[in-house]
Amino acid sequence: MSGGLGLADVVRVSGEIAATRSRTAKAETLAALLRRAASAEIAPVVAWLSGELTQRQIGVGWAALRDPPAPAGASSLSVAAAEGSLAELGGLTGPGSASRRREKVTALLAAATEDEQAWLVGLLSGGLRQGAQAGVMTDAIARAAAVPAAQVRRALTLHGDLAAIAGVALGSGSDGLADIGLEVGRPLSPMLAGSAPDVAAAMEDHEIALVDWKVDGARVQIHRDGEEVRVFTRTLDDVTARLPEVVRFAVELPAERFVLDAEAIALRADGRPEPFQVTGSRFSTAGEREVPLTVLAFDLLHRDGADLLDRPLEERAVALADLVPPEAIVPRERCEGASAAQAVFDAAVAAGYEGIVVKAPDAPYAAGRRGAGWVKVKPIHTFDLVVLAAEWGSGRRRGNLSNLHLGARDGDGFAMVGKTFKGLTDELLAWQTDALLARESGREGHVVHVRPELVVEIALDAVQTSTRYPAGAALRFARVRRYRGDKTPAEADTLAAVLALRDGRPSA
Repeated sequence: MSGGLGLADVVRVSGEIAATRSRTAKAETLAALLRRAASAEIAPVVAWLSGELTQRQIGVGWAALRDPPAPAGASSLSVAAAEGSLAELGGLTGPGSASRRREKVTALLAAATEDEQAWLVGLLSGGLRQGAQAGVMTDAIARAAAVPAAQVRRALTLHGDLAAIAGVALGSGSDGLADIGLEVGRPLSPMLAGSAPDVAAAMEDHEIALVDWKVDGARVQIHRDGEEVRVFTRTLDDVTARLPEVVRFAVELPAERFVLDAEAIALRADGRPEPFQVTGSRFSTAGEREVPLTVLAFDLLHRDGADLLDRPLEERAVALADLVPPEAIVPRERCEGASAAQAVFDAAVAAGYEGIVVKAPDAPYAAGRRGAGWVKVKPIHTFDLVVLAAEWGSGRRRGNLSNLHLGARDGDGFAMVGKTFKGLTDELLAWQTDALLARESGREGHVVHVRPELVVEIALDAVQTSTRYPAGAALRFARVRRYRGDKTPAEADTLAAVLALRDGRPSA
C-alpha cells in the first residue's frame, strides 16, 4: 500500500458513497481507498468514513464551528496531519483549554479547502451522513484485505473496534483476524435490535419468543476479572469511574470473570423510571452523583472462562439467572403468540417503560449487528408542530434546508421544543427547501428563519426535560412523518400538550 493519503481523498470518497444507494458500490469505493492507505492511516480513515473520530470525544461543540475562518485556496492537509490535530484537541484539559481548543479548531479549518472544511464541520458536529454504516464498512474492509466478510464480522463481534479490526485485516489478513477472541476487559460491539410498528409485526416470525421490557436507561457492558471491574457504554467508552454503584453490583456477583449486557437506570421511589436525561446526567463529566443508578441485566456473554456468544438466547438466559438475582434482571416473559406478547407490552408501558424487545429464543449474540433476532416495539407519539427555522444541510443534503427548528403553540407565539433532520426523503427535502425559502424572514449564520406558517407532523419517542430551550422540554428521537397542509399554525399542538407528555400527565 502506497500511503500518503490527503484529506481531500477522504472527502472525495465520502461524497461518492453518499451519492450512491448501492451497498456494493459503496463497499468497493471504500475498499479502493483502504488499499491505498498506510498502516497509520487506516484507523482514522475507517473511523471518519463511519462518521466517528478515533478519539470518540474531543470536546468540540457547535460554538467552535459555526463561524469558520476563510478556507484555504488549495488542498494541503494530509490524513496524518488532520488526525494529529484532532488528537491534540482531544488531549487539551485544564485551565485555558477552551480558548486553546478554539485556536486549534480555527487553525485546522483554516488549513482546509472549502469542501474539506464543510466535511470537517460535519464530522466534528456529528452531522456527517454519508451512508457508510458498520455493515458497509465491514464489507469494504473484507474486500480491501481479500478476506471473508464473515471473518471480519466475527472479529468485530469479539473486539468491538472496527478501526482496529481494519488494521489487523489489512496488516495480517486471515491469520491476524483468527487470533482475535473475546477478552474480558475489552468491550465488544453490542447486539442491536430492529424495529417493528406493533407487537403483531414483531411476533410475525415467532411462534414463541422471549419478550423483555424495553428499559429507557443507559446501556452498559460490565466486565469483571477478579476484583477488577470495567464498565463501558454502548459506544465503548470507559465510564467505570463515574458509576461506583455498578462496580459494587458486579463485585458482589458469585463469579470471578464475566461480561454482562445491561441497562443502568435511575428509578423513582415507586420503581418507575426517571426521564432519560436523569440517567444520562450520570454519564457526563459533571454528572449529578446523588442520582443512584439501578442495574438491570438482560444478557450474559462470558462466565468464568466460557464464552456464551454462540449459545442460544434461552441458554444464556438460564446462565444469567444463575448469576444475577431476579430483581436485577430486566423483566422477561416467554410468550406464545402475539396476544401474550401484547400483554407484556401493555404491562411494560403501564409501568412507565419504553415498550418491549421481542427476542428469538434460539438467536446467538450477534454483536454489532441489527437483525431479526431482536425486534423492539415502542408506542409512537406524534405532535403537529410549526417550523420556525431550518439549517443548511451538509454532505448529500448540501444546498438544501435540512435540520428543522420546531415550535409548539404557546399563547400568541411558538416555543421551540426541538430540532430534527430525520425522516426526510430526497423529494420532501427539495420541496421543503423551496417552501421554507419562500417564507424566509432572516438569516443567522447557517440558520434560515422563516415565517411560522408550515405545520409538520413529528413522530417522537418521548419528551424530556431540557435547559437547551426556554420551554424546558425537548423532543427525543424526533422524525418527520409528513407536512400538514390541511392544518394552520393555530391548529398546531400546544406547549402544554408537549409538557404533559414530558410529565406523564394527560394532555388538556
